[in-house]
Parts: sequence; structure tokens; C-alpha cells
Amino acid sequence: MDLEERIHRMPKVELHIHLEGAVSPETYMRLCERNRLTPAFPLDPAQPTYPLPRPGDFQHFVRLYLAIQDAIRTADDFALVVYELARDRAAQRVVYSEVTVTPYTHIWQDKGLSPEAIIEGLEEGRRRAREDFGVELRWILDIPRALPEPAATWTADWAIAWQERGVVALGLGGSEARGPAERFAAAFTRARAAGLHSVPHAGETGGPASIWAALHALGAERIGHGVRAIEDPLLLTYLKARQIPLEVNLTSNIALGLYPTLDHHPFPHLWRMGLYLTLNSDDPPLFRTTLTEEYVKAVRHFGLTWNDVCTLVLNAAQATFLPPAEKQRLVQTIQQELAALSEDQTNHVLQGRWEDEYR
Repeated sequence: MDLEERIHRMPKVELHIHLEGAVSPETYMRLCERNRLTPAFPLDPAQPTYPLPRPGDFQHFVRLYLAIQDAIRTADDFALVVYELARDRAAQRVVYSEVTVTPYTHIWQDKGLSPEAIIEGLEEGRRRAREDFGVELRWILDIPRALPEPAATWTADWAIAWQERGVVALGLGGSEARGPAERFAAAFTRARAAGLHSVPHAGETGGPASIWAALHALGAERIGHGVRAIEDPLLLTYLKARQIPLEVNLTSNIALGLYPTLDHHPFPHLWRMGLYLTLNSDDPPLFRTTLTEEYVKAVRHFGLTWNDVCTLVLNAAQATFLPPAEKQRLVQTIQQELAALSEDQTNHVLQGRWEDEYR
């Protein structure tokens, strides 16, 4: 069994994936049909794909994202997109995911949705995901940086209220230039005091200063993206010393123009420096990738070994916001499966040596 086959078979954990950005083109067309909407962009029914965002045009990506989000109109729609995500998780052997949802924009778009309908749909989809696929999901509620201040207060309020319904953290997304982290400090302070975790996006469209602000103003425990830490040696030292996880999204970074190609991506440098990295897919159908493909790309472009891959998987499992006992079970289960795959590789190598010797 070669390395790429083991990547396909191994259990995985994903920390950085957006529910609305994970809606497949097929499901988007289904949502448009059931809600009597005209798709916001042309799609070929025979082989639907989203138009790729223009490199460097983050607002073009946001418009595409919001158009998909607009098609989610009811609690049943939320349950559907969660269930379809879980089907994809099962196909890739992603056993646990912390999924970012941006509920305020659904309310802001004035579609007649209530907060209760949103969480009911999310939880129905999560229940069915567990029952039908054995997949576990938790929610990160995301504050959109570019919207007015009520978005932060509203999102923090509901995140706190829904802790018993799968919400584990408060997030912060969107253009970093349009919403400095300091603006959201009060919401994050209140959420953390109530027991939620802090996982803002930073170091994507903004540079190291955005990461510093996420750490100091928001008490970030993980950083969504964070790759532009490479531009600040002091920040690299800080992140390494505290082993603060970075949620790296290779294909997303190229598609949005952070780096022209994977040859320019800082991942291998951050890895060699000993930073705490995890691999993720961000908005996979929008960038035409999967979590499995992100691992394969890392192996092909950066020369990662099986041990590196195992470390990345376990990094993600250990960085989850699960309660300690659940996290321990998850880590132990993944360790056992990775060990079995490692043993299979060892046996394969030994068998090959035996054949060579006695041929």
C-alpha cells in the first residue's frame, strides 16, 4: 500500500471548513429549485462546478459565498446541507469536523429565518450524520467582520446559548482589513467567560499584525489560516513556543491569490520550524479540492513522509475543542488506526525484502 492510498484510508479530523462554503454545486441547484430561486451563476447540470474565484479578489469570493448562502432558506435546508457534508465526511474518512457556520448573515439577508430554525436544522443534520454515517460534527459560530457591530453581539449571544447544542467556539471571518480584531474583543471576552473557545481567522488577507491582534485582543486558541506569520520572526517564535495551532488551507491560499503557486507557499518552512500545523480544506467545492487532496498535495509538493502525515492528523485531533474524555477517545482511536496502517506498510516492506532475497 503506497502513501497516497494510506492517506485515502486513514481517519482524518478537520478543524477549518465552512458549512455554507461546503455546499456542493449539485446541492446548491437542488436548494435553488426547492426555494424557487434562479442560480446566481451559470451551472452545467451535467457536470456542475462553481466558477473559481479570481486570484486576489477576495470580494469576488465573498459574493459567490453569499449567493450560495442565500439559497439556504429553511431549517430543512440546513439539515440537508449538514447531511450532505456528513456524507462527504464519511466518504473521505473524516471522522470528526468542527464546522464554521455564519448564522448572522442568514438573518441579515432577511430570508424569514429565525435563530431557532437555524440551530434546529443544524442539529437535525448532525443527529442524522451520527446515525447514518458515524460522523461527529461540532459548530463554530462565525462573526462576519465587515458587518455592523450588532453582528458580533448577536453571534456571541447565540453561541453562548447553544453550547448544549453542539457549539464549541466563537469565530471571526471575512476581510481582515475591513474588521480589525480589536473591534470584537468584547464579544470574545464574554464568549470565553461563558466557556466557549476562541478561533478567529487571521493571517490570511491580513499580515502578522492581524495574528498578533487575534492572539492578544481575542485570546485566540487556534488561528484560522495564520500562514502570514512567516513574515514576522518574533511571531514565529511566539507561536512555536506556545504551540498555537494554525489551520492551514493550501488550495484556498492559492485560489485566493495569497501565493501564486504551492512552490511559494510557506507550509514547508513553517513545518520545518516546528510550528503546530493542521491541514484543512476551507470551502472545498468552491476551490475544487477535498481534505484528502490537501494531504496528497502536501506529500507531492513538500515531500512529507508517512510520519509527517500521521503527525498532522494527530495534531488536528489533539487541537479539537471536544471535552477531554471525548478528545482522548478520538485521539486513541486515530492512533490505533494509524498504527495499523503503519504496520501494514512495514509488513509490505518486509514482504518485498523477503521476495528480493529468495527470488
